[in-house]
Amino acid sequence: MTLNQVYNGNSIDEVVELLGKYGKEAKIVAGGTDIVIALKNEKISPRVLIDITKIDELKKIEDDGEYITLGAGVTFTQIVENDIFHGNLRGLYKACRMVGSPQIRNKGTIGGNIANGSAAADSIPPLIALGSIVSLVSSDGVREIPLEDYYYDQVRDNELLRSIRFKKPKDNQVLNFSKLGLRKALAISRLTTAVLLEFDENNIIQFVRAASGALGKYPMREIEVEEYLLGKKIKNETIDGAVDALQIAMDERLKGRSTLPYKRTAIVSILRETLESGNESKNEVGAW
Repeated sequence: MTLNQVYNGNSIDEVVELLGKYGKEAKIVAGGTDIVIALKNEKISPRVLIDITKIDELKKIEDDGEYITLGAGVTFTQIVENDIFHGNLRGLYKACRMVGSPQIRNKGTIGGNIANGSAAADSIPPLIALGSIVSLVSSDGVREIPLEDYYYDQVRDNELLRSIRFKKPKDNQVLNFSKLGLRKALAISRLTTAVLLEFDENNIIQFVRAASGALGKYPMREIEVEEYLLGKKIKNETIDGAVDALQIAMDERLKGRSTLPYKRTAIVSILRETLESGNESKNEVGAW
């Protein structure tokens, strides 16, 4: 298929109409950090490109007091520079700050990170840990799906990924994130973990949602880790137990993969760092 038309979308309605007209022959361009490479390497060959970078509604970060909504076109730099993400949400801030180079963070978008479908996408584990909801819009209406389920029912040919929404953490909740990459500055993640922790007045975990990147086909929740941690204090033996729970899950999930021995070893320090950071920061986060 030969590229023969490029549209500059001026509104969500206009883009939805174009997607309804061209369907699978069209591709959306936001930051372009992934799709331009795919085009250059001839991994995709759309007939139509639809540029959504001029649509202001997709670039908004909205806080209504209970929920935060990120437009799909919000860049990693926007998140890093917004004070909303420096308290309980430090895990999302950290994940976005560790994406590629400054140039990539200036162009790369949250929506693109989701739509690309990479198992190693940095921003996805913290968003899964936050219980995020993905909003997709088409001529058929709006479809909403939890981010943890999105990769099993991804954006359809006639849909535009419009936004990602999550509930703001409580004062006694904190989100943390850790990453192992090949190089510090430009690394694509080899392993990531994110954990949202809630403590009671005795420092016992009363709520936890954990997620990982690059430990499966897609970023995913780590239910076994959550079930192990619930009702415990974070101590060395607790962390060791959480690592054991994750390794057992990995053994089944990655059975036969050549990377399993390496990942079994590497996950020890990554999950430990995430949980220790959560424990250390629980007294630092302030009220919203």
